[in-house]
Amino acid sequence: MFIADFFMPDVSNTPRLVLASSSRYRRDLLERLRIPFDVISPDIDETPLQGETPEATALRLSVAKAQAAAARVTHACGALVIGSDQVATCDGRQIGKPGTHENARAQLRSMRGKNVDFHSALCLFDSRTGHVQSADIVTRVLFRDPPDEEIEAYLLAETPYDVAGSAKAEGLGITLVDAIHSDDPTALIGLPLITLSKMLRAAGFPYAGAA
Repeated sequence: MFIADFFMPDVSNTPRLVLASSSRYRRDLLERLRIPFDVISPDIDETPLQGETPEATALRLSVAKAQAAAARVTHACGALVIGSDQVATCDGRQIGKPGTHENARAQLRSMRGKNVDFHSALCLFDSRTGHVQSADIVTRVLFRDPPDEEIEAYLLAETPYDVAGSAKAEGLGITLVDAIHSDDPTALIGLPLITLSKMLRAAGFPYAGAA
């Protein structure tokens, strides 16, 4: 659990809220809503299917993560489980998490001066009913054309090897871009809070913004 209980009204019959993610970025974002939640890391294969569109990949994985975490929840009042996944695309190809310094360098070089679409899919799975709310929020990022030494300095400073596209917009990565276009500003970091708030309200979850 994370945030102080005073923010919640009567929670005796409230479903448990679970974030199905091992990402510290998503956890930090969810803390902004000031509601208690637990974290369960889903164990799923995140490999895209052959011929699958970026939107379909992100949506499928967000649902799979939520359902995998829900299967591990034991709570008398059930659970609302949040799943999220992000897929970046540039020139029609998917760009995932680089994993290594060399891959991150290659990703950023390939995105110089180009628009990159980040598909941030979100799922809210209600284990009580099996109901799924899902959405794909697209953020278009126009990257600058930085020199190699600037890319190298950024990579050494941020080590962004666990984020899609190697661009940490919440940190020094913001200096690599010229423009960001999105209807949900936290989507690029990994968890679209505007969309999530709407989903929680629709599910009747009793937090301060649900009235």
